[in-house]
Amino acid sequence: MEESVLCQWSVVRSLLAIIQWWAFNVTVIVMNKWIFQKCDFKFPLSVSCVHFICSSIGAYIVIKVLKIKPLIVVDPEDRWRRIFPMSFVFCINIVLGNVSLRYIPVSFMQTIKSFTPATTVVLQWMVWRKYFDWRIWASLIPIVGGILLTSVTELSFNMLGFCAAMFGCLATSTKTILAESLLHGYKFDSINTVYYMAPFATMILGVPAILLEGLGIIDWFYSHQSVMSSLVIIFTSGVLAFCLNFSIFYVIHSTTAVTFNVAGNLKVAVAVLVSWSIFRNPISAMNAVGCAITLVGCTFYGYVRHKLSQQQPTPGTPLTPRTPKNRIELLSLVNDKLDDKV
Repeated sequence: MEESVLCQWSVVRSLLAIIQWWAFNVTVIVMNKWIFQKCDFKFPLSVSCVHFICSSIGAYIVIKVLKIKPLIVVDPEDRWRRIFPMSFVFCINIVLGNVSLRYIPVSFMQTIKSFTPATTVVLQWMVWRKYFDWRIWASLIPIVGGILLTSVTELSFNMLGFCAAMFGCLATSTKTILAESLLHGYKFDSINTVYYMAPFATMILGVPAILLEGLGIIDWFYSHQSVMSSLVIIFTSGVLAFCLNFSIFYVIHSTTAVTFNVAGNLKVAVAVLVSWSIFRNPISAMNAVGCAITLVGCTFYGYVRHKLSQQQPTPGTPLTPRTPKNRIELLSLVNDKLDDKV
């Protein structure tokens, strides 16, 4: 009886974790789009800067003040040699995501973001000559095909927004590969990652934001009619961006890898539906089919990764350059679950 109650509570906790993760993720995406479209605050660098400042403060409070999560100590030299390069790529990733939101609908951007597994596999194969099981390559076919179909049939297609989203996928993959090599020996969770990376990211983006967008923001202050309400929305999105990171940390420890992967793909569908209900961007039938094919491919990709991570080579099998010592070597050392950080 007691085991049954514990099992039921585990299921309820997992559902609650997934729901609150969905809520924060979709809310942040929709609020960012609202900032660019409805508030007419067309400054993606500054919005990203606000998010990083709020995340820096939030991570400090969680680790140093509330002590909810213990601090992972990193050598000062490693902070500049290892974390700073990742922070730079992290900045590019977030900025490109915000740039794409300025020019293309949330539904299209979220679908393109699902292309990240393909860019990660291809980069690791090209740069590191990593071996990947044929099932990994097969799972990329529906992902690539779905993205192509969605792009061709997108009624609100914008080349700049499309390129920003695609390069954002490349930046996410690069961040994952850098994490593998640069953070070897450090087992980071999402909160500690934000604690170390967000201040660097703020420093990296601060000067470009002032130089490129400073005059535009001053003009916006004088010309925009609802400045205070818009500022409240902008800073609220920053607070929610940090809450999203915290929710990722919670959901990772409450679900299995397969459940997280499926929930992540369903989250994309939820974001598409919510954004469409708010912004009413036109979506054709073939565009919806392309999005569905992409999500099915991502789900299959996650399933294959999970299966391969549980396999062990047959005893006595000779190792060759195309036979990894352990199938888990095929997978990223840094979990892709952290790729949703904003």
